[in-house]
Amino acid sequence: MSIPDFQTLMLPLLQLASDGKEHTIREAEATLAAEFQLSEEERSQLLSSSRQRLFYNRISWAKVYLQQAGLLISSRRGCFQISENGQRVLADKPSRITIKFLEAFPEFMDARSSAKRERGDKAVQRETDNADHETPEETLEDAYQKIRMRLASELLNHVRNCSAQFFEALVVELLVKMGYGGSRKEAGRAIGNSGDEGIDGIINEDRLGLDVIYIQAKKWEGTIGRPELQKFVGALHGKRAKKGVFITTSKFTADAVDYVSRIDPRIVLIDGRQLAELMIDSGIGVTPTVSYEIKRIDTDYFGEA
Repeated sequence: MSIPDFQTLMLPLLQLASDGKEHTIREAEATLAAEFQLSEEERSQLLSSSRQRLFYNRISWAKVYLQQAGLLISSRRGCFQISENGQRVLADKPSRITIKFLEAFPEFMDARSSAKRERGDKAVQRETDNADHETPEETLEDAYQKIRMRLASELLNHVRNCSAQFFEALVVELLVKMGYGGSRKEAGRAIGNSGDEGIDGIINEDRLGLDVIYIQAKKWEGTIGRPELQKFVGALHGKRAKKGVFITTSKFTADAVDYVSRIDPRIVLIDGRQLAELMIDSGIGVTPTVSYEIKRIDTDYFGEA
């Protein structure tokens, strides 16, 4: 079963609190996961750019909106329980509780009005438009991924337009940033100078040089198929090499990908899109513009309150 959106969780969360007792988000997470028959894998799924669990995040926002409407109250640190208004809502046996449903409560609309004053009408409207399935963190992550995809596409175009010598230097910079090759000077001597039997270079796997990785770097426009990889594999066998990396600005055919998955030595394929993603993660060819920091309540701070 797929992970329910936060609006789908509102009614079950309110029903969980219908006993009038104090409850915690972690307790609600376990109970609702069983109710929706979520697997351990689904329960462990993380927001794409966060260490927070997706299901936990959605339950947390369901609680926030129910509290804004006055249906739940924060009884004490880390706990919540149902209010009298919440009990009255359950007595009417609603089939579903949504953002639209909560707009009937003055407390909720007051909270929305305060948000509009602080963040502007457009920001709150975007939140409302996405409210069918996304929490604010999910909306932010979706926007981030769209920006990242556009950046990766633009970055790859720049790489494809650079010279072969620049591409070799880029490969050196990337591998060093990823922790391979020891120093940049050592890596620079290794890459781009071999050209030996289909091998463009050799680089240390770690700073101690306990193992080496053979590199093939191709700045190509066309798709790379199995024959090119077979040449690389033959070169690796000639060196008795166990590991290789084939980096290209283009793509690999499905047959090529299947081929390297079934052979020894171990070969990692990095196509143009993956190359751009690794460059972004390593800060190569890109520069930060705006940084957002997401914070949460420090419950330990209020321990003595």
